[in-house]
Amino acid sequence: MVGSQKHDTEEEAQETPRFRQKTLTAPAPFADETSCQCQAPHEKLTIAQARLGTPVDRPVRVYADGIFDLFHSGHARALMQAKTLFPNSYLLVGVCSDDLTHKFKGFTVMNETERYEALRHCRYVDEVIRDAPWTLTPEFLEKHKIDFVAHDDIPYSSAGSDDVYKHIKEAGMFVPTQRTEGISTSDIITRIVRDYDVYARRNLQRGYTAKELNVSFINEKKYRFQNQVDKMKEKVKNVEEKSKEFVYKVEEKSHDLIQKWEEKSREFIGNFLELFGPDGAWKQMFQERSGRMLQAFSPRQSPNSSPTRGRSPSRSPSPPWVFNKASPPSSPKAASASLSSMSEGDEDEK
Repeated sequence: MVGSQKHDTEEEAQETPRFRQKTLTAPAPFADETSCQCQAPHEKLTIAQARLGTPVDRPVRVYADGIFDLFHSGHARALMQAKTLFPNSYLLVGVCSDDLTHKFKGFTVMNETERYEALRHCRYVDEVIRDAPWTLTPEFLEKHKIDFVAHDDIPYSSAGSDDVYKHIKEAGMFVPTQRTEGISTSDIITRIVRDYDVYARRNLQRGYTAKELNVSFINEKKYRFQNQVDKMKEKVKNVEEKSKEFVYKVEEKSHDLIQKWEEKSREFIGNFLELFGPDGAWKQMFQERSGRMLQAFSPRQSPNSSPTRGRSPSRSPSPPWVFNKASPPSSPKAASASLSSMSEGDEDEK
């Protein structure tokens, strides 16, 4: 018996990846285009049994329904939770038709065909049931061999009932999922209505006509004018950004030039001081040349010269033709007298 269960478990492990691979590489099939894949007798399961992974011969068939208008991440998260409630599950998704939805809930953005196709291409969905009932009946549950119904636990009042899932909960077939806060179809529609002018201008700019957008002639001209104003603002913004970038580059280059100029100035001043400073090379060169010039112009003394005998070494005889600068001859007679006395003195010396 243990060996048989192990064999069945291995077959299930081999079949499940193949089925999931098919779901990931092709759209989920419609329920009315395929027969029920559950071949074993459909015995009623409890939630505890399903969570243990039993029965091993078939997956647990989980059903989730909704409108799924403007299919978004909140829808996908709910389906992911429904798919992963049990170790081995097969997720059927029921989508209500336009007639039922418009009757009980209101107008939709997407029509029923678009909503069907959106669900077929969700990775968690194994099968899509078109024109699903608003309230689940025992006949519908039996026809599709549904084990459990997955939905958020908030009472859903509609069609004259306080909670359309009340009888499912009482039968022990309801499994709750969690809503994703911050995202819903109503929230998305509210954003579009709130910013209607923005989206109308956007679509006009993309080529839609005023008639397609149900926009009046005056509003069309207003939106187009606003688009032109926005384009001008964008151009001005781009010019300002480019100007700032240009100024930044100029400032950066100016800073580099100033830095280089300062470096060159320091180098020039250093060279100038080295050449013309107090201890510069020019002063040394000038002193050397001045010494040479003084040496060249000063008279040279003979090394063999000696003082004259009988004379004072501090006084040297003056030549007879040199006149005393302090008392020059006052007249020609005095000059001749001085010359005669000088000649007599010479004769006495002889």
